[in-house]
Amino acid sequence: MPVQVKICGLSTPETLDAAIGGGVAHVGLMFYPPSPRHLEVAQAAALAARIPGHVGRVGVFVDPDDALVDAAIAAAGLDTLQVHRATPARLAALRARTGRRIWAAVAVRQRADLAAAADHAGAADLILYDAKTPDGALPGGMGVRFDWELLRGFRSPLPWALSGGLTAEVLPVAVAQSGARLVDVSSGVETAPGIKDVDKIAAFLKAAQQL
Repeated sequence: MPVQVKICGLSTPETLDAAIGGGVAHVGLMFYPPSPRHLEVAQAAALAARIPGHVGRVGVFVDPDDALVDAAIAAAGLDTLQVHRATPARLAALRARTGRRIWAAVAVRQRADLAAAADHAGAADLILYDAKTPDGALPGGMGVRFDWELLRGFRSPLPWALSGGLTAEVLPVAVAQSGARLVDVSSGVETAPGIKDVDKIAAFLKAAQQL
């Protein structure tokens, strides 16, 4: 099977349509005000109306409160919650309360960071191995990479996806080194922070389909 792709931080009808038309498996809608990709609830609802049933709807959050999660689910019909900077206990509570799939982000800079994945075994459905960003920076979407070789042969406690600094050009190397079969891209298909590009989206999806 080709490598599956999630494109995160989509915010316009044109780029969303490009992702869907190119065969994206999941689209990520960002609910985090400090991010340049943040969506208000009404924006998310309008975009979600364009998403067909076979494409996963992933809401992306950073340690959110229940009110934000509930509003986002109601507006966008989310089937999955991708959560950064939340404890396993909080993730388990979100999964139990909402009934949604949980993707837990684990920030990686060195091999020891992978150990945190085991803490999520009873709380999440999938681990997103993402590059650890500098202190004070956004937790993702910064174009930062980690050493993909760290994942070679690693026995993840849960199904997993690779994120952090991916582009169409480096994707073949990232997949070959890590063994990823699901990848998550955001800044790698942008011309500026939060500005997705339809040509970059098409190139990334084409690259994934050739792996």
